[in-house]
Amino acid sequence: MPKLQHLPADAPADKIAAILDTDGALILDAVLDASAVTRVRAEIDPYIEATSNGRDRFSGFATTRTGALAARSQACRELLLHPAILAACDAFLLRSCERYQIHLTQIIRIRPGQGAQALHRDRLAWGGFLKGVEPQLNTIWAMTDFTEANGATQVVPGSPGWDEHRKAEPHEVGYAEMKAGSVLIYSGSVIYGGGQTRTETDRVGINLTYCLGWLRQEENQYLSCPPEIARTLEPKLQKLLGYAMGSYALGYFTPPLPPGEGPEVVPPQVALGHEPAPRDDMLAELEDRLRKEAQAARAAEASAK
Repeated sequence: MPKLQHLPADAPADKIAAILDTDGALILDAVLDASAVTRVRAEIDPYIEATSNGRDRFSGFATTRTGALAARSQACRELLLHPAILAACDAFLLRSCERYQIHLTQIIRIRPGQGAQALHRDRLAWGGFLKGVEPQLNTIWAMTDFTEANGATQVVPGSPGWDEHRKAEPHEVGYAEMKAGSVLIYSGSVIYGGGQTRTETDRVGINLTYCLGWLRQEENQYLSCPPEIARTLEPKLQKLLGYAMGSYALGYFTPPLPPGEGPEVVPPQVALGHEPAPRDDMLAELEDRLRKEAQAARAAEASAK
């Protein structure tokens, strides 16, 4: 049975990204201490207990899934902004976008009697249309110990590079066994799935995921965390939720006001009460990137002669 690599909570972001490129998943140990886990649980447990089991085999008939965590939980907001995770996102996702965003927030509770979830790749949220680009970085924060017996996440290390039609054999499947407070980090291209539980206790994890800023989010953050709630959050989280331009011309809106009573093109931060921020900043970033790419192309062409 393959084993996932374990790294300390302060592991360098470039090392995390390198392991994600090859293995597709790893575990950061002891990111939260016991008191921090207790604090998170105090906020999320009422929502967990009020959530019904899934209604299909993939979601899990003995599994609950609770969302809208950015709107509901201050503790989860802090997890979304954890410096180690955002540094990993910088190293892993900014190779393919100018900004990344929150893709999904969900508490997953696997209850006694739940069978193993079908192995899959999360990138299939966008169908099979993304080729040659890694779309996301995902995390599962362990709120209980994860063991093979209680439903620890199944992971197939090395599978990001596999042909899309290749199926994992049982001996190729490992398990994300970790202590409460640790974090499973995995890519959108690795093959994985929820584990089977053979215990009488729940396995609880918080699934917080990030994707390229030019993609549609799986959880519609503008509805799960609408402007009247988002405007109370700190600006960095507002931007991660998607209340920011994804690039120079990606994500603007027009306030639907009477003639002459408002601007025609503004960035989404305006919906939160911010002044119209200059899109010139994004344009400058775009122009700078295009300039550097052109210089690199010219240098490569000159060296090839």
